Amino acid sequence: MTIRWAIIGPGAIAHNCADGLAQCQSGRLVAVCGRDPARRAAFGAAFGLAPDRQFGDLDVMLADPGIDAVYVSTPHPWHAELSVRVLRAGKHVLCEKPAGMNAAEVVAVTEVAAEVGRFCMEAFMYRCHPQIARVLEVIAAGEIGTPVHIRTTFGFDAGFTETSRLYDPALGGGAILDVGGYPVSLARLIAGAAVGRAFDNPATVKGTGNLAPTGVDAVAYGLLGFASGFTAEIATAVSRAMDNRAVITGTRGQIVFDDPWVPGRNAGPSTTRIHVTTPEGTRAETLGDDRMLFAYEAELASRAIADGLMQAPAPAPDHADSIGNAEVMDRWRAELGYRTFAERRATNRPLPGTLPRGLPPVPKVTLPGVALPVSSLILGCDNRNTLAEGAIVWDAWMEAGGNAFDTAFVYGGGTHEAVLGEWIAARGVADEVVVIGKGAHSPYCLPDAIAPQLAISLDRLGLGRVPIYILHRDNPDVPVGEFVDALNALRDRGLIGVFGGSNWSPERLAEANAHAARAGQQGFTILNNNLSLAVMERPVWPGCVTSNAPGTLAMLRQTQTVHLSWSSQARGYFLPESLRNRLPPDTAPETCFGSPANAERRRRAEEMARAKGVTAHNIATAWVLSQGFPSLALIGPRSPGEIASTLPGAALRLTGEEVRRLNLQDG
Repeated sequence: MTIRWAIIGPGAIAHNCADGLAQCQSGRLVAVCGRDPARRAAFGAAFGLAPDRQFGDLDVMLADPGIDAVYVSTPHPWHAELSVRVLRAGKHVLCEKPAGMNAAEVVAVTEVAAEVGRFCMEAFMYRCHPQIARVLEVIAAGEIGTPVHIRTTFGFDAGFTETSRLYDPALGGGAILDVGGYPVSLARLIAGAAVGRAFDNPATVKGTGNLAPTGVDAVAYGLLGFASGFTAEIATAVSRAMDNRAVITGTRGQIVFDDPWVPGRNAGPSTTRIHVTTPEGTRAETLGDDRMLFAYEAELASRAIADGLMQAPAPAPDHADSIGNAEVMDRWRAELGYRTFAERRATNRPLPGTLPRGLPPVPKVTLPGVALPVSSLILGCDNRNTLAEGAIVWDAWMEAGGNAFDTAFVYGGGTHEAVLGEWIAARGVADEVVVIGKGAHSPYCLPDAIAPQLAISLDRLGLGRVPIYILHRDNPDVPVGEFVDALNALRDRGLIGVFGGSNWSPERLAEANAHAARAGQQGFTILNNNLSLAVMERPVWPGCVTSNAPGTLAMLRQTQTVHLSWSSQARGYFLPESLRNRLPPDTAPETCFGSPANAERRRRAEEMARAKGVTAHNIATAWVLSQGFPSLALIGPRSPGEIASTLPGAALRLTGEEVRRLNLQDG
């Protein structure tokens, strides 16, 4: 089977790819797409493409049944967007590095690839060359002992030109995004080999360097530290020539690459040497053959597609490897203070196509005292550190019909409120979203702390008020009336709407409302405790309270108090076993929710899920939403794919008998 390739973006690196395909046994070039007619024509003439195979309209090209796979070789800012479009069109994709402007984009792309069942690979061509496989063989054989350190650089002096793609922020300029991914990739590869894995991700990333006048990184140096003890010195530059070698140090020897990144250069024989030093001496090995460098990558990707693979075989990067690489690059850039256009309010743009079509929209409910209908699932905003990370998730959330966002004064030390505020301003949706604010967390759970914390939160969010406000903790040492008075004062000033308490007992809630009734004030209308199908056996954090207790559930049904449940999915307790242990051990699902009774609830949820054609995770979400009182569920997806996998639960409504059976109340 010969894979038929098209190329988007007929620039210099596209010529390299086309040259590689010309030497490939499993693939061939059949089309090109580009905006500039002259460049398209020149590229087509150079590689024998007829005029009708030179496309100016990407949608037309992607609809062509004579194309199996597409190589994306545009400037960096369009890599993720075009990869998603290619995948949604049913084509396989090989995307020039970086696979996205940040890790969140790479996650979104790889999720789409997994959803549609198409091959997707980040084009690190050096990882396809025989020298990498040989180096891994030498390490696996123990010739240099255990690798403990790598020193590697990729830098050149391009000279400063403000409009060059290397220096233009609008084109994703900067050394780290352009070639810094190479040393990061090799360092993580060798760190993985040191512990018997395909790659490893660093625990620490430190960096320094110089920014160009345009604000992008011109030179960057980094130090990576791994949990295993492996260390890495890395460097990159677009304004400084570097030696561009790699030196791997082991406990009994060393490996030195002559040319790790472009073995033999792009054209002609791609032969290169590695030097292996052991206690027995030093030897040089010549690796490669008469093919040019990009032929290895073209062959690997074409064969993988022909063999029905969805991810690249080692040592080429798979999806998790590309995500990890992007995460390190994000952290490295942050060390230098370089914020890309994706991380800036004025220039951040949506990434379309991250959600599958035909998803059930998030249902909305009407809450007393809240002007807008509120989505029954509420998105937690305690895990996005930059606008680039947050926007991809929050744009997808709005696209799915969600409009409610939960945040708090303490989240991320204030960073998470500020990032959410940046997104609200960037999209102009202040009048379309329902923001739930929280404050007065311990040890500052005091009536006098509420107003100043709220003022700071509103400033971070860029809002004049929040329609729902929650006290993040209770302080039983404070007379409950003082909290009620403080909250009513803020309501009277128009700064908050309805309010409630998080991690409050039913008794304190009733006491607060009795005080409010006597004083003619607004009472607590919302309880924001944990409520999940799995009963919390151990508090997730100190001071946490569950509502999954008979007395509390009876009170909620009797008073019809609105309940917003945090950890509504029991921190992933109902996910497949392979996905449950992604959280720190002290707050992992089995730590906080593990019990024989909960294991039986999970078994019943899995049984019911099979009958309904959904997942146990969806059943757990539906259980929270199917109570006999107004019940909303806070969720914490970190990507569009996690939103998509959660939504079927919002569309389910369980019968009273099903709710009781899941809760082991069927006799």
